[in-house]
Amino acid sequence: MGENGLAIAKDVTELIGQTPMVYLNKVVEGCKAHIAAKLEMMEPCSSVKDRIGYSMIIDAEKRGLITPGKTVLVEMTSGNTGIGLAFMAAIKGYKLKLVMPDSYSLERRIILLAFGAELHLTDISKGIQGVIDKAEEILNATPDGYLLSQFQNPANPQIHYDTTGPEIWRGSEGKVDALVAGIGTGGTVTGAGKFLKEKNPAIKVYGVEPVESAVLNGGDPGPHMIQGIGAGVIPEVLDVNILDEVITVSSEEAIEMARQLALREGLLVGISSGAAAVAAIKIGWRPENAGKLIVAIFPSGGERYLSSVLFDHLRHEAENMTIE
Repeated sequence: MGENGLAIAKDVTELIGQTPMVYLNKVVEGCKAHIAAKLEMMEPCSSVKDRIGYSMIIDAEKRGLITPGKTVLVEMTSGNTGIGLAFMAAIKGYKLKLVMPDSYSLERRIILLAFGAELHLTDISKGIQGVIDKAEEILNATPDGYLLSQFQNPANPQIHYDTTGPEIWRGSEGKVDALVAGIGTGGTVTGAGKFLKEKNPAIKVYGVEPVESAVLNGGDPGPHMIQGIGAGVIPEVLDVNILDEVITVSSEEAIEMARQLALREGLLVGISSGAAAVAAIKIGWRPENAGKLIVAIFPSGGERYLSSVLFDHLRHEAENMTIE
């Protein structure tokens, strides 16, 4: 409810959160568990990272660390956090400088520029260290610069403890048995998982990482195609004690599932949402999970991936269509 009792938000920040959940039906045929997706594609800027874009800026303001019109915000991003920060920076009056690997989708670049962000690209072959080095270089050269540090910032998991976890608990009327979330920074699974386990210690919390970069399972970092998760490091904000298990999913599995979610469930989602669905279904097939409710976080919508490998086959078809 907005000002004067009207159901009109004061500004777009009041639209963050309260995303819906929906059962998956056709892609889970034969699975004995009930699997629901929390659709973070319904955020104002179409991803779960809208939550931390808001929380990290508001938290830094409350602590007197940044000032609109003066501070220049700097951050590393795979795109979605950058977009969450960019729309907030536009609202609040901050200049924003972002660093992103060059392998991430063209749509991300265009959206960031549309919000007025200054974008710097790094060579993907240099990995996350290349991104870190570039961000530090920019920070050192920027007067009044402030690095938001999503991988270390406590405001990241805190917003999921305050909002995402409670939304899942209320939306399921406390009947949720398991949470499944991809691990990028680890903020979502840490914050929401902590809240849910405090409500019911029997709830299982599962992380998801690419099989090609399964560092949380003791593997080596490596290249993969699941944009937004699997950074190749164990993030500082991730509380590994929250995790009951980390499920590995291949890029091919995630991509194919994201395509099937569009074709069979009417859900146009990104590759990391496909990964979350694959992991949830793997867990749901286990005999001990028959009849249980598994909630999977779908982090973003599919339109941000139109130029990526997810839709390569359709883009080529669309580009070569003929007039009848």
